[in-house]
Amino acid sequence: MGRAMQSSPKRPRISVDVLPAVRRRLRLAAAKRDLSVQRYVLEAIEEQLREDLGEEDDGAMTLTAKSDPVLAELWDNPKDAAYDRL
Repeated sequence: MGRAMQSSPKRPRISVDVLPAVRRRLRLAAAKRDLSVQRYVLEAIEEQLREDLGEEDDGAMTLTAKSDPVLAELWDNPKDAAYDRL
């Protein structure tokens, strides 16, 4: 008899086209850490997201003046302050 299939939540797939040289470098870097290329790329993405977005609840992107200094500069001005009083 065959193995029972484990159910897992569906996850979206992301495809990225890279140059052959980048693929070789990815494979080497992953092997150096004894990881699969998939695990290496996922960890790299997660690290970059933490750097860019911080530790936010469930990864949802929240636009605030604190999380984005550019937005703070745009939002914190006398003209826009009028909307804060509404």
